[in-house]
Amino acid sequence: MSILCCVPVLECVYCLGCAHWLWKKCLYTAGHESENWGLATSDEFEPIPRICRLILAVYEEDLHDPMWAPPGGYGIDPYHVILKKDYDQTQGRVTPYMIYLDHDNGDVVLAIRGLNLAKECDYAVLLDNKLGQTKFEGGYVHNGLLKAAMWVFEEEHVVLRELLEANPSYSLTFVGHSLGAGVVSLLVLFVIQNRARLGNIERKRIRCFAIAPPRCMSLHLAVTYADVINSIVLQDDFLPRTTTALENVFKSIIW
Repeated sequence: MSILCCVPVLECVYCLGCAHWLWKKCLYTAGHESENWGLATSDEFEPIPRICRLILAVYEEDLHDPMWAPPGGYGIDPYHVILKKDYDQTQGRVTPYMIYLDHDNGDVVLAIRGLNLAKECDYAVLLDNKLGQTKFEGGYVHNGLLKAAMWVFEEEHVVLRELLEANPSYSLTFVGHSLGAGVVSLLVLFVIQNRARLGNIERKRIRCFAIAPPRCMSLHLAVTYADVINSIVLQDDFLPRTTTALENVFKSIIW
């Protein structure tokens, strides 16, 4: 068989390979990456229900008269909500968020809600990205989410510093869901790079809990900040279980 006869065969194999890759890509579910990970310990999981309630609280217009409270309420004191900003106040740069002073758990918490399907500005944040576009500390991050994170830091770092100075034993915790999870994941990177602007808070006092986060950073950064960022993904697609009342409320509001 001549070399010329082999060319159509090779082209066919190449096309089939590309088609197979595309088919697998379309059906790919990122959740299966952690399918074989070990289960979280009770201590690791302990703060998660409280964190979910904090994120849910951002959706309320008036925490003194809540409309969407889960069973048992949000577990927060509305008088300790330091600030709460909606789309008008964030100018569409980021989804609504709040800062809460959690005296019961020794925490200064910044919570950011997830994507609003009716807001074009949220899609603009997510779509503002090209693979390899934005470098950060030897890795790559999502451009739109980084810009949102930096906007929040510039807006609120003075407030956060004052709260930490007034409560020197408290942790600084960032929590978010979905789009908000991506923002807080990159926000905490920026915070650690600029700890001097927060009164030189120790790294061990900084935490991040990202509920169902989007892909927003390269592996190098994920490993470097694994001691700070906790990514929480509900793997109910391969772990048969019954959803809790909190999860049902969470899903009904967010999705």
